[in-house]
Amino acid sequence: MSKALEILKRYWKHDSFRSLQQDIIHSVMDEKDTFALMPTGGGKSICFQVPAMLNEGLCLVISPLVALMKDQVQNLQNKGIKAIALTGGIHENEIIELLDNCQYGNYKFLYLSPERLQSDWILERVKNFNINLIAVDEAHCISQWGNDFRPAYLKINQLKEYFPKVAFLALTATATPRVQSDIIEKLSLKDCQVFTKSFVRENLAYMVFQVEDKLFLTQQILKKNPQSSIIYVTNRKSCIEISSQLEKLGFSTTYYHGGLLPKEKENHMNLWMKEKVQVMVATNAFGMGIDKANVKTIIHLHLPSNLENYYQEAGRAGRNGEKSYAVLLVHPSDLLHAESQFIYVLPDKNFLNIVFKKLCNFLRIGYGEGINDQFNFNFNQFCLQYNLPILKTYNSLKFIDNQGIITFSQEFSEKIALQFLISSKEVIRYISLNSSDEEIILTILRTYPGIYDLKTSFNTQLIAKKSNATEEKVLAVLEKLNAKKIIELNSKQNDTSITFNEVREDERTINRVTKSLEQINSLKIEQLKSVVDYVSNIQECKNKTLLAYFGEIVKEDCGICSYCIAKKEAEKDNSSLITEIFKLLKTNSLTSREIQNSTKARENEVITALQTLMEDGKIIIKPNNSYSLKNK
Repeated sequence: MSKALEILKRYWKHDSFRSLQQDIIHSVMDEKDTFALMPTGGGKSICFQVPAMLNEGLCLVISPLVALMKDQVQNLQNKGIKAIALTGGIHENEIIELLDNCQYGNYKFLYLSPERLQSDWILERVKNFNINLIAVDEAHCISQWGNDFRPAYLKINQLKEYFPKVAFLALTATATPRVQSDIIEKLSLKDCQVFTKSFVRENLAYMVFQVEDKLFLTQQILKKNPQSSIIYVTNRKSCIEISSQLEKLGFSTTYYHGGLLPKEKENHMNLWMKEKVQVMVATNAFGMGIDKANVKTIIHLHLPSNLENYYQEAGRAGRNGEKSYAVLLVHPSDLLHAESQFIYVLPDKNFLNIVFKKLCNFLRIGYGEGINDQFNFNFNQFCLQYNLPILKTYNSLKFIDNQGIITFSQEFSEKIALQFLISSKEVIRYISLNSSDEEIILTILRTYPGIYDLKTSFNTQLIAKKSNATEEKVLAVLEKLNAKKIIELNSKQNDTSITFNEVREDERTINRVTKSLEQINSLKIEQLKSVVDYVSNIQECKNKTLLAYFGEIVKEDCGICSYCIAKKEAEKDNSSLITEIFKLLKTNSLTSREIQNSTKARENEVITALQTLMEDGKIIIKPNNSYSLKNK
């Protein structure tokens, strides 16, 4: 493993592997199918990135998360490692070019979604690559019992036919025992080596508090722990409101949700990462790929939809090994709120049919048409036009996205379209007088040859890359040209984009996925019940409850969660009561009612104290039901 350690030091600047990483790398280097369950922050990506760097050829990484793919590719490229991601919105010609680079350009990593592998021509290209390892990230998506089941994962095992000697590595951060078994079976992993890292986080205290005023307790927690914190909420409105309320209370905050423009996300993220603000208020859109070691506190103001997500979000605290807190604040009304947020908004077959038909009409897709067509899409406008409930409609689009019928990209974007209003000769004259704008304008003209004749959709990132300029510089040039009436510039905000992966067939399309819809809806109801059980259970250590959900049984209480602290306080109070009762019985034999009247303690506390004294052999109960000291 000396070469693996050398790669780790050279590219990742770490002197040693974390727990299980070395064993997993050794397993895949021996060309063995491997399953790795490593909770969030465990360093899963190292387990396939290091061995891929040790061998000739290309590592194929299958992942459903576009943001994570982009993040990992960027990180690899920053290290000087050649990596490519085939995400949505890339046109066929560009995909061909990227695949050529993979085949002939000495690239080490190709990231793609499982849906991409369903394209026959892409699969044909991949079959001819020199693949040294196939890594399946978020592998729980292959299981109908896993969070975010995606049918496209079921076809990944077909790669076994084309790469019979290549090791498969299945990775996930959260999987119950049932899901683990399902992953191994559905991926057809042979003689699979299984590595599971404990879900125990010894430095993380899980706290559940029943409160009337969540904002007040949040204020107390943040004052007591002034280090970096994340507050999770379930919707964009709460995100902005809570951030504003905390600002008024004197805390430095920012917020993050899926409706922000990419630049806004980056700016808000940097404020928090660079310690310019204490608190990040966020929806679950925040957190993927975030590695900030000194997060002290995670606070959930709303119930999460499932314990898988909760464990991952809570686990972003205390990665530096210091004592940290995962706090879940619960109000009596929260169950109704959670049901309205997660359960009552689940679509049934009829509603799914309505949404799909209206979506096709909205985008003007005819029956039997639409495959591979991509559209900028304003989700709110769509719901408003057809008077559709927002959350239920969103869940419908997410479901048909997971089923691979469409690709529903939730990147908030600003669509730009422009057209030159002056002749090419006048443009050349302008360039001669404004040499600083020359490269950008010439790049635009080379990239969009029809831009004189009609209004053309415009990709600022592409032009920035081709002209070796920043995106801000490109936008500045466009604004200048628009002001001078050289171009007509139109900007339109879109909160999503949609790509159709198959032709429109209305009921036939939806009928095919109805059984899957029913299974997923049942799973979501079951998962929310597990969350409710977790917060309602006042008879068990919170750490024990959470670990048991993931199939890990521990005997000892953690000693630091809200249950354990309350238990210690109760035992401390009970100790004082035991001493007081012992003193009373030194003078007289007394009944439990007489002891209760003398001590002013509650009946159950008195009974518990008397039972303790009897078990310790210090008192006895007489035939008249009075208590006295044993040796009196």
